[in-house]
Amino acid sequence: MYEPRFDWTREDVLALHARPLADLIYEAQGALRAHHDPNAVQRAQLLNIKTGGCAENCGYCSQSSAFETGLKASKLMELDAVLSAASAAKAGGAERFCMGAAWRDLRERDMEAVCAMISGVKAMGLETCVTLGMLHEGQAEKLAAAGLDYYNHNLDTGPEYYPQVVTTRSYQDRLDTLAQVRRAGVAVCSGGILGMGERAEDRADLLVQLAALSPHPESVPINHLVGIEGTPLGGSARLDGLDFVRWIAAARIIFPRSVVRIAAGRESMSQELQALCLLAGANSIFVGARLLTTANPGRDRDEALLDAVGAG
Repeated sequence: MYEPRFDWTREDVLALHARPLADLIYEAQGALRAHHDPNAVQRAQLLNIKTGGCAENCGYCSQSSAFETGLKASKLMELDAVLSAASAAKAGGAERFCMGAAWRDLRERDMEAVCAMISGVKAMGLETCVTLGMLHEGQAEKLAAAGLDYYNHNLDTGPEYYPQVVTTRSYQDRLDTLAQVRRAGVAVCSGGILGMGERAEDRADLLVQLAALSPHPESVPINHLVGIEGTPLGGSARLDGLDFVRWIAAARIIFPRSVVRIAAGRESMSQELQALCLLAGANSIFVGARLLTTANPGRDRDEALLDAVGAG
């Protein structure tokens, strides 16, 4: 019981999601307690090391060059600035430092600089993660040699809805990058975004796709869409809060050994809703005032939340 399985179907996941909320959270708590400290919440912090100008047309993203969002593109940050940000993150309680670049793919010309960032952050005793777009043959191995712990590459949604979100890369492209990460011995961080206008079936399909990966992703971030003016998905209807809790619980049950992370969208969530997400099995949050280009609750609100639920 509470062990990973790889044969989930859409019907299985929808049935799980539809269970009475008390039963669903009870089972999610069982899965959490079987493999994790139920009162431990990992604090991760994310830094945008290269902003804007991305060639992809992901319909939720302010950093795409395809949309007019008012975001100014920047060059890759200097090493000292990244390490300073990582040091401040650690001093603020972060245990994991994630670095994101708005690229379609990682170019060899940037590999040395990125590897130096990874090595520098790793030397501070922080868990390292990067999200750099698609990878080419041999690149994951170079990142691993630099000390990379996790590579983030979200599937975003289920394969049927995916063409409504992005057309500049395929679903298989994303799966291929995850396979390269695995072959290099780097842990996988992969999840999706809820609230982009997708159906419940699409959310179930996302979890099915992730659950088919063997082993399961060690990290599963669940994002609530932050609607950004100027993006095609910016006006999407907001997902019901309790429905979001249900999907968190479903993810915990499906991925019992993984870290389930509440990612984007917490800024507009009440403390009570976030507490329910933690009760439903989430055991990591992203801290800091910014999450790439969108607002995050900030240290004071995060500490108040964690104090309120008694999380270490």
